Order: sequence, then structure tokens, then C-alpha cells
Amino acid sequence: MSTSATQEPRSTEAHMPEAVIDDAMIESMKAKAGVDLRISHSINNEEVTRIAVAKFAGGIGDINPLWTDSEHATNSDYLAPVAPPSFVIGCFSGIQFGWPGLGSFHSSTDMDLLAPIYLGDVITATCRYDGFTGPRPSTFANQMVTDMFTNTYTNQRDDKVAEIRWQVVNYERATARTASKSKRERLVLPHPWRTEEIEAVEARVLAEKPQGAEPRWWEDINPGDPISSLTKGPIGLTDEVAFIAGGGTPIPRLKAHAAALADYADHPAWSFRDPVTGAQEPIYAVHYNNSAAQAMGVAYQYDVGFQRQCWQIQLLTHWVGDKGWVKHLDSQYRGFVYLSDVIELGGVVDSKEIDADGEHVVHVTTFARNQRGGDVMPGHATVALPSRERELSPAGSRARVKS
Repeated sequence: MSTSATQEPRSTEAHMPEAVIDDAMIESMKAKAGVDLRISHSINNEEVTRIAVAKFAGGIGDINPLWTDSEHATNSDYLAPVAPPSFVIGCFSGIQFGWPGLGSFHSSTDMDLLAPIYLGDVITATCRYDGFTGPRPSTFANQMVTDMFTNTYTNQRDDKVAEIRWQVVNYERATARTASKSKRERLVLPHPWRTEEIEAVEARVLAEKPQGAEPRWWEDINPGDPISSLTKGPIGLTDEVAFIAGGGTPIPRLKAHAAALADYADHPAWSFRDPVTGAQEPIYAVHYNNSAAQAMGVAYQYDVGFQRQCWQIQLLTHWVGDKGWVKHLDSQYRGFVYLSDVIELGGVVDSKEIDADGEHVVHVTTFARNQRGGDVMPGHATVALPSRERELSPAGSRARVKS
């Protein structure tokens, strides 16, 4: 196929729809508060199969054999093969909704983990739009509004296994692009790692192991104790691709060729045109496409909010071991994790108690620091640990004997 020599050259920059927050947009979104959203186009996993779990665990970089070694899991207090509790994020996490022409990013998560997810389960997700706060002024993008959503996840027995309450900041892209250009001039991206620095990071990654079958007893934990660390990075393109392939958070599900173009024709705000290849790409490509990231008003490709959430959950499941349980966690996503960044996750014990459920719990403050010293995900968690005073471990008390 030939092209005309007189054809107008394509733009060398990606362009996304742009809008400003006005009264009509605000009234339209107010009317949607409390609505259960249609999410079928963003469901990525339903059946908890061995391959689905292996792909998800691999996609978040979780090497815990509890999720991938059926004999190990069957011999654990769970009594059968289980999925990581973050697996629900690989079923459904988020949705592109409302505020046409605004940029958006996931800003915080508050999450309850209620029951184990077993191989053979079927997970049903729902998403409710709970409304928004704002608009409020912003130095980043003139005006912002913050959406609030609630996701629930139930299994085929109608047991609720998890609930996620999450927030999304929506902003005016045009102003954000100017701020992004200024930030690119201040930051060196990608980060200029020396070979010996990368080798040291990768050695640390390989040395970090989950607690496993050895109990971490509640009685042995004291306020001020650090929890074990977890390192991610340098974050690469394949890390983002693996997260998507494992059931991560494409919004909507990624498609190709006619299937994609049909979606983009129906929903123009879902896509942009890549200035290099000429192809239409999903807005989600901000996580692996530099042109898209800059058009969104961000300095460089960056991670996914729920991907970062999976890291916090992995940090905690590594620390509590096979007998413990992560009951609750919350986190805020501050700044972006750019491709090439290294993130060290960790935390410190704040307090411990026997809670209203009679469980021996520990309250933890967590962090996720990049190589620049910034905490890109401050958070908290409540975890239940085995106690020498109780016959059943937290995992054992939640185990489901399969018929």
C-alpha cells in the first residue's frame, strides 16, 4: 500500500481528549452517585485455575510457593491450593468512568481481605460509584475532583472474599502537561543506574524470601520491630506487560485490530493515536508508552496503582507466613513509580492486641521508598498472626474443607 507524497505529516506528539471541569460535568456526575456500574468489559479473571494463579503471581513478582506449589499449599493450614489474596485485583480492579476529557490516576486504596480464595472458586466482582469530592484547586492541573468506588468480590458460595474502597483523582490534562514538562527537566529519566548498583539491587531481590511454613508467633513481636523488606526493580517494560498478562488492570480489556477499533469508535475517549507507529492505542498505554504518558501529563511511563497495591499485599503475606492472615490494609499512591525506578517496601510494628474477633493482631505502618528517598506508597495494615495460646492459626481458622 502506497501513501501520497503530498500527504500531511503526522504529529510527532500524542494527543488525548482535553476538557475543563464545568458545572454541567459536575451535575452529570452527581446524578451517577450510588450506581452499580457495568464492568463486564474490564473483567479479566473469574475462574481460579492453576494457570490463572500462576500467571497472576508471576505478573506481580510473587515467588511464594504457597500460591504455586499444590503440595506445599495442601500441607499448609489452608488444607488445599490457594491463590494470593490480591488475586481479586486480577479479576477486576478498576474502570474508566465519567469525566470525559480529563486525565485520571488511582490515588488511594482501603481494603478488607475476608476469606481465602481456593483453586476451583469462581469470583464475581461488582463496582459501585460512591460519588466524588471537589472540585478543588491544584498546582498540578488547575482543578481536580476525586471519585470514590467500592468493589466487592464473592465466590460461588456467596461468601464475600474481599472488599476494596478506592479513589481516583481526575484532572485537567492541558495544565498537567505543562507541569510534566517542567518535571522532566528536573528529573533524569530513565534513572542512570551504574552496573554495580543494578547488580546489588538484583542480589537483594533474590535474597528476599517469604516466611513460609515457619510460624511468626504473635508473642515474639514487639512495637518498633521492623518487618522484612521487599524490593521491586529496576521497573521495566516487561514488568508492566507481565502484570497485564497475569490479569492486571487494563481498562477496558486490551484488544487488537478490528476488535479494538470497534471499541474506540464507540468510545473515542478510550484511545489516542501513537505518533510513532500511527496505531490507535488505549489510554492504559500510559504505563508502557512514553508518548502516552507525556500526553497524560506525566514525565515518563509509570506503574499501575493496583499493581503497587499488590506489592504491599505481597510484602505482608511474605512477612506473616503461611499461618498468618492479612486482615486489612490501606495505602496512598504519592507520586509516580517510573520505569527504571527501584522501590524498597518495608514497615514497622506500631502495636499489637487481641481484637474484637479474638484474633492476635499486629498493626503495622508500611512504606515504599524509591531511590530518590520518596515514599511513594505510605500505608497501614492489620495482620493476624499465630499465637501459642490458640490451637488454630489465622489461616487454619479460615480454611475451607472442600467437599
